[in-house]
Amino acid sequence: QVQLVESGGGLVQPGGSLRLSCATSRNIFRISTMGWYRQAPGKQRELVATITNGGSMNYADSVKDRFTISRDNAKNSVNLQMNSLKSEDPAVYYCNARSQWPTARDYWGQGTQVTVSS
Repeated sequence: QVQLVESGGGLVQPGGSLRLSCATSRNIFRISTMGWYRQAPGKQRELVATITNGGSMNYADSVKDRFTISRDNAKNSVNLQMNSLKSEDPAVYYCNARSQWPTARDYWGQGTQVTVSS
């Protein structure tokens, strides 16, 4: 029932680092793109980073050079290394996986909270 599970969120001081992980269930097939999105209170959900099954990566301008997305195709997992965290980064971070089989479908995790505070 819960097919994507995020972990690694928490509280960190400005300038600190966190590593988010997302595990997918084995019944999700032919995942094309995986990614991370975030939603801060009162704001729209926004794309943070995506990675294709071929390893092509895209980042939001706000996180370029600070965040790094990685993927393990064999495990159908995706990670997000977040460095130099700042006040604009706190949000609930959601994992996304797009499957192409048997039909195109998006899967979402429940989210993990990232808090940046002194």
